[in-house]
Amino acid sequence: MAKFIIKLIFFLQLSLFTNSLNASDISFKNWLERFKKVALSEGVSEGTITDVLSNVKFLPKVIEYDRYQPEFYEDTHTYINKRTNNKKVKKGLILYSKEKKLINQIENKFLVEKELLLALMGIETNFGKYLGKMDIISSLATLSYDQRRSAFFTGELLTLLKLIDKKIIDKDILFGSWAGAFGNFQFMPSTIKNYAIDYNNNSNIELKKIEDSFASAANYINKIGWKTNSPCFLKIDLKEGVPKKYLNTSARSLKNKKKVKHLKKFLKRPDIYSSYDNMTAAIITPDKDIIPGSSTLKPAYLVFNNYELILKWNRSLRFALAVCTLKDKFKNEI
Repeated sequence: MAKFIIKLIFFLQLSLFTNSLNASDISFKNWLERFKKVALSEGVSEGTITDVLSNVKFLPKVIEYDRYQPEFYEDTHTYINKRTNNKKVKKGLILYSKEKKLINQIENKFLVEKELLLALMGIETNFGKYLGKMDIISSLATLSYDQRRSAFFTGELLTLLKLIDKKIIDKDILFGSWAGAFGNFQFMPSTIKNYAIDYNNNSNIELKKIEDSFASAANYINKIGWKTNSPCFLKIDLKEGVPKKYLNTSARSLKNKKKVKHLKKFLKRPDIYSSYDNMTAAIITPDKDIIPGSSTLKPAYLVFNNYELILKWNRSLRFALAVCTLKDKFKNEI
């Protein structure tokens, strides 16, 4: 209850801040001057504000990326296959071979399978190949100035300034995605604050380095409740006439979760799922709302608690399916 009240107070304060920073009638330059006062009132030192924000720019490209809505979406089968192909598996195995001692140590310390960590890094950044080159401070400032999701990005920018102020993060290496995500596992500033670890004890969190990034990802997954050796999902064939309320097409909130033994009446060949009878699951049909003309019942999956934890990492049904698929492929090879 206390944590909820604290979060509520922070949200209300942030709403007041973003109202005072309303971008509808001020230039980015004027907005920035107002934001500096907000940052100062939030406890960020004047020296850090001057140093970090002196070269901040409005980035029109960031707004373009934020507004971009692709007209074509890959179906789930194509999406997963592209991101879990043999080339991706081989690349992950090369990284594991090179960093085997460290990765095994992190797996044992945080009780998170190495295969999952490799899969997350593989899907997020192709093992560090695609880290992003955008100036994260300017990206976050641009999105904070913009009104569409101003409260969220104002909070992220303030959090990042505080991390820099405390010398937890080096401002000179902050280049990443257009939305402000950073490092091998694409952590947002709030995720860095809550879960990132200086694993090599050099007094700095470096999420482009293997030590800190793998330990931070493992800590994050562990803290949100990951269960080792527990399934993510099962591909299923549904019978006709499944009530629509059981068919989840959105990653925001999985509804009508039941014990598998209660969902088996909707499945073809229900007996093959008997070993999962007492596990709680939901049914997802990820193509229905995004692929024109797609079947209501295909493809379909039973998804379990570990799958839902991946959704906390990234709210995408297909992202979570791809991560869990790649994880299983690594398990077969390591």
